[in-house]
Amino acid sequence: MTGLTIGWLYSDLMNIYGDRGNILTLLNRARWRGLEARVLELGKGVTRGIREVDVFFFGGGQDKEQALVYDDLLENKAVHLAQAVHDGAAILAVCGGYQLLGHYYDTAQGERFPGIGLLDVRTEPGKTRCIGDVVVEPDSGLGLEPPTLVGFENHSGRTFLGEKVRPLGRVVRGCGNNGQDGTEGAVAGNLFGTYLHGSLLPKNPHLADLILERALRRRLEPLDDSLELAAHRRIRERELARR
Repeated sequence: MTGLTIGWLYSDLMNIYGDRGNILTLLNRARWRGLEARVLELGKGVTRGIREVDVFFFGGGQDKEQALVYDDLLENKAVHLAQAVHDGAAILAVCGGYQLLGHYYDTAQGERFPGIGLLDVRTEPGKTRCIGDVVVEPDSGLGLEPPTLVGFENHSGRTFLGEKVRPLGRVVRGCGNNGQDGTEGAVAGNLFGTYLHGSLLPKNPHLADLILERALRRRLEPLDDSLELAAHRRIRERELARR
């Protein structure tokens, strides 16, 4: 029986707006297919078992929490994460985690956190917060069906993409990466960055399966997602009706 190990980075500090639901979705969707799945919590200083991880999840946090994990991320995790990605592991990073995977994150207080550079993005401070539900048309190259993603954003950072990444998708409703260029999130190989909380994967099972497929390097048998996709459609239709 194939196994799956989910590595949860800083579960005690980087876990807001329902991000735990992403872990539960990956775990259950693997188990429903008969896979032996487990979660490995990778807190500050902890690296034991990190080479066994198939999918990393790096959740969101406020500036205070990002500052608390920052030194440990650079000193104890960055090299391991880079090697894991090189070896085929997938990463889903949300909000604060997304920002710290980039080149740098500048806070509104003028402090700069150089990121670990796994994603070719940079984040500048914004004057206002982007708050509310979001509807995104995912990049066509991802092959997602239905061709929408929904979630909730709450961030003041403005993230800009470099040449080595493509957006996770285009914003139909909401702010997205920066409220200027219409992009949301970033994708580079098996790395997925996004501002979508709420949590993201329970309402977007098609994205959850894509991440699992990338990590396991094989196609997955479909599941009955009628309930999950009903929630997805309800949010999408409600938000598009407000346009």
